[in-house]
Amino acid sequence: MRWARFDRNGTPTYGVVEGDTIIPVRGSPFEAWERTSDRLKLADVKLLVPVVPPTFYAAGLNYAEHVKEAAEKMGLPVNLPTQADIGYRANNALVAHGEKIVIPADAGEKVQYEGELVVVIGQKCKNLTRENALDAVLGYTIGNDVSERDWQKIDRTLWRAKNTDTFKPMGPWIETDIKLDDLVTKIRLNGKELIQFPTNHMVFGVVDYLVAMTSCLTLYPGDMVWMGTEGATLNMKHGDTIEVEITGIGTLSNPVVREGM
Repeated sequence: MRWARFDRNGTPTYGVVEGDTIIPVRGSPFEAWERTSDRLKLADVKLLVPVVPPTFYAAGLNYAEHVKEAAEKMGLPVNLPTQADIGYRANNALVAHGEKIVIPADAGEKVQYEGELVVVIGQKCKNLTRENALDAVLGYTIGNDVSERDWQKIDRTLWRAKNTDTFKPMGPWIETDIKLDDLVTKIRLNGKELIQFPTNHMVFGVVDYLVAMTSCLTLYPGDMVWMGTEGATLNMKHGDTIEVEITGIGTLSNPVVREGM
């Protein structure tokens, strides 16, 4: 099932996407719900971020080539993570499919994309096991962890580098019926494919993170975990369009603008 969240006469509303139509529902995928009799053209609705999470988690460096690339840029030894450490991001940075990534006027040139699988939690859970961890997952969507690399080097908490307004595009919807091993992530800048990688070839996978996290944390419906990206990343500039596609889920596309241009 494919869940989208859209603006219906000023009210955020969930709907089920079937082909090129969306069926509004009463309720949400996180609680009791029922279909309405309405049928809307998907092209005619304004999609919103598919969930506003109670807590926004991020896995960070979780792919081997990306770890290597980041280390080489900083002149550090390459050390793969030894455990599934989790970090946090901020909801203010979220924007939907099709909305603008706005680069602040005082940002440097190294504003870069990171195409990521996003795990959306469907139920309250604690102390998950490897056997039941995926039962807590509602589904998956796509994120672009936009990062300002100069700020990333000097911001102790990454408050600007990762959490500037519009730096976290997400969408277009949540897909519930996928197999992680079947997924492939593709990233395109202005239509040119920059990288393609098996989405599930992570240092630590979804199950690893959910088990580790819930040993200490309670996860709630709507919480989400961004799972990291692979490979080197390039700069984005005013006028660009960045696309992140994950097979079986869809494509997240956003234009890039710089303030003052």
